[in-house]
Amino acid sequence: MIDDEVWQIAVDILETKFEIIILAPVAWIDLDDIDISYHNNILTIKWDRERPEIYNKDLIVRNSECFWGEFRRNIILPENLDFDSIKATLDNNLLIVTIDKLKFSNHSIKIEKI
Repeated sequence: MIDDEVWQIAVDILETKFEIIILAPVAWIDLDDIDISYHNNILTIKWDRERPEIYNKDLIVRNSECFWGEFRRNIILPENLDFDSIKATLDNNLLIVTIDKLKFSNHSIKIEKI
């Protein structure tokens, strides 16, 4: 990673009849370090994964496939969501964000002859 580079969080976005569900795997992240916010129909998920102290020792890294640093994902959401209903849970290193859809009633409109 180049300094100041931000890694993109991998997400799955699922939709049911009643809600949107966003899944993001999180490993080695404390719950308090995850920030979720929204503004103008954009949901932002971000965290910073610090490199463990073992890397500070005098050692040679033979292989490096782990990602360390800042992670962020902006997700553009549809407007038909109840943003006051956003819930986030962490289950077995899986961040689960659910947002209810707005409920609209259906009405038939009778046309009157003038």
